Amino acid sequence: MTQHVDLLIIGAGPAGMAAALAAAPSGISIALLDDNPLPGGQIWRDGPRAQLPVLASEMRAQLQHHGNIQLHSTSKVVAFAGPKRLLLENAEDGWVLAYDKLILCTGARELLLPFPGWTLPGVTGAGALQALIKGGLPVAGQRIVIAGSGPLLLAAAATAMKNCAEVVRIAEQASLGSVGGFAAGLWRWPNKMIQAMALASGAYRTSAHVLCAVGADRLEAVQMRIGKRVEEIACDGLACGFGLVPNVEIATALGCRIENRAIAVDQWQASSLADHYAAGECTGFGGSELALVEGRIAGLVAAGQRDQARECWPERKRWQAFADRLNRAFTLDPALKQLAKPDTLVCRCEDVAYSDLASHSSWTAAKLNTRCGMGACQGRVCATAAQTLFGWDPPQPRPPFSPARIATLACLDEACDSA
Repeated sequence: MTQHVDLLIIGAGPAGMAAALAAAPSGISIALLDDNPLPGGQIWRDGPRAQLPVLASEMRAQLQHHGNIQLHSTSKVVAFAGPKRLLLENAEDGWVLAYDKLILCTGARELLLPFPGWTLPGVTGAGALQALIKGGLPVAGQRIVIAGSGPLLLAAAATAMKNCAEVVRIAEQASLGSVGGFAAGLWRWPNKMIQAMALASGAYRTSAHVLCAVGADRLEAVQMRIGKRVEEIACDGLACGFGLVPNVEIATALGCRIENRAIAVDQWQASSLADHYAAGECTGFGGSELALVEGRIAGLVAAGQRDQARECWPERKRWQAFADRLNRAFTLDPALKQLAKPDTLVCRCEDVAYSDLASHSSWTAAKLNTRCGMGACQGRVCATAAQTLFGWDPPQPRPPFSPARIATLACLDEACDSA
């Protein structure tokens, strides 16, 4: 059966929730789709040990008060079923949803760069560590090293310490000058200054990055370069993330223009494809405040409220300035591209090493000859890493965009027969 809504929003993080709440008073029918059990996205992820901000709880409650918002949790986009028609699936059903307008709020994922030992048990992403702890992973008494780049490192460290882990080192690859310059300008965003002060840690080091993870059957220690010296730190866990990469697979498949790895949008949050908008970190990393205001603008514009949307522009400009400053300060050091050794796995799903890829000139050539990207993650980890390491263009996404049941795929035939 094909359903229809006036507005479909993919992603129920801060941007998606803000878009839905901004558009709801217009009375149009809205579907809010997300693959998590509850709204909030990765930044407001729920779990047994999660402590949601008051704003997140309030926005969840507001979504329930609007009868014209249909919330589809634990749901995903599987494929296209025609112009402005998507094949969707949840735990029980598959169905086709037709829409008049679409807002992409698909967020971002961690950039993981391969280094020797990064596949050892005990090594995760920085954001992944946060998600695991919120989901109930016990870390009390564990010695944890957190490394990579950006404010997520401090947030992950704070989550670990609140759950009684010992964070023995926080290694930020950016220089002291870059981090200090960024911190000195935070007076323009007082709440960010307060957050930074609350997250400050004596374990924090700048100009520091992972060289390798050490261990036989699991992680035992990590070797790090800190300034000009090399230090080996015994640890039980290593959480390593080098920033964020926008999730643009659906946007790319739809035909939206991509610039600097993100969905390109104009002042109205409109993409290059008519009636398709985007907001939040799929348009570039900027934090929850920027995502909220971008989502609100997109929701208002999609509902035909351009005058109200225009009133949000000064707030967006303010938070975009913060995002620009943040991204400049934490630009990745080119030395991080040299972490992998010839035998370091780049595609851990299919056990493809760096040396197997280095001789190829493109992602397509590498995939044809090595099976790189053909495993469970479908290239979401290794293709992004290869783009950073080799400068390759990312692969073009092809449906189905995620594993799906045969019964769900059969909905495509039914949709074509009814069209």
